[in-house]
Amino acid sequence: MADTTLTKTAEPTGEVSGQPPAGPRSRPASSPMASPRSFVWTRWIFLAVLTVFVLVPIYVMISSSLKPLQDVSGEFRWIPSGLTIRPYIDIWGTVPLAKYFVNSLIVAGAATVFSVIVAVFAAYGVSRYRFRGKRVFTVTVLSTQMFPGILFLLPLFLIYVNIGNATGIALFGSRGGLILTYLTFSLPFSIWMLIGYFESVPRELDEAATVDGCGPLGALFRVVVPAATPGIVAVGVYSFMTAWGEVLFASVMTNDATRTLSIGLQSYATQNDVYWNQVMAASLVVSIPVVAGFLLLQRYLVAGLTAGSVK
Repeated sequence: MADTTLTKTAEPTGEVSGQPPAGPRSRPASSPMASPRSFVWTRWIFLAVLTVFVLVPIYVMISSSLKPLQDVSGEFRWIPSGLTIRPYIDIWGTVPLAKYFVNSLIVAGAATVFSVIVAVFAAYGVSRYRFRGKRVFTVTVLSTQMFPGILFLLPLFLIYVNIGNATGIALFGSRGGLILTYLTFSLPFSIWMLIGYFESVPRELDEAATVDGCGPLGALFRVVVPAATPGIVAVGVYSFMTAWGEVLFASVMTNDATRTLSIGLQSYATQNDVYWNQVMAASLVVSIPVVAGFLLLQRYLVAGLTAGSVK
C-alpha cells in the first residue's frame, strides 16, 4: 500500500504575495500642496478681523440712522433703546435731497455713457490699426493717471470761466461742465483698460466679419463689442462710481442748482447742530444705486478687470 503524503497547502502571506504585512491602518499622507495648519488658522483670523472691521461701521450707520437725534448726539450705545424710521422721512425735507439725487444721476450717467462711447472707439482704433505716434499716445494716456486731481482744478476753473466770458456758454456751475470735468480723468483709464481688453480679442473675428461683408464699424459693433462686453461693463462701472462719489471738483464746479449728492450731504450740518441720524440715513440711501449696480454687474466687472490684463 503506497504511502499517501498529505501536503498542507501554505496560506498566502504578505511576504509571498508581495504585499506588506497586515498591521494597523495608517492615515494617508497629506498632500504636499496642502496649506499648513498654521496658515489656515492665520487666514481665518485675518478674515474674521477684516469682516469685523468692515461690518462695525455699517452697523453704526444703520443703528444711528434709526435713532432719534438726542440719542445719537449723546453717548453711543451699541444696542439702541428705541428705534424710529423718522430720519428716513426727514432727510427729504431738511435739504433738497431729491434734487441732489437727480443731479448726481444725470451727471454720473452722462459721464458714464460718453466715457464708454469715446473709450470704445479710441481703444478699437489703437488696438486694430498702426499709425505714427501710437506708442506715444498710449503712454500719454496712461501717464495722466500719475497726477493728482487737485492739479487740474484751477486750470479747468479758469478755462470754464474764460469760455463763458468769450462765448456765453456757461460751463462753470453747470451739469455739462461737471460732466466734461469727470471725463478728463475717467476717459484716460477707460481707454487704457479697453485697449488691453480689445487686444485680447482675436483679430480673426474681425477678418471673418470682413469676409461676411462688414466694414470696420460693422466688425466693431457686431463682433468686437459683444466679445468685449465684460470689459465695457467694467469701464462703465468705474466711470459711474468715480462720478457718483466725487467731492473735490463737485465742491467747486457746482452751485445751489447743480449740487450733487456728495456735496449735498454736507447741508445736514448747520451752524447750530448736526443731524447725525439724518446724515447716516441719507448716506445709506445714496449708496443703494452703487451697491445694487455692483451686485448686478459684479461678474462682468471681475471678468473685465482680469481678462484684459493678460494677453
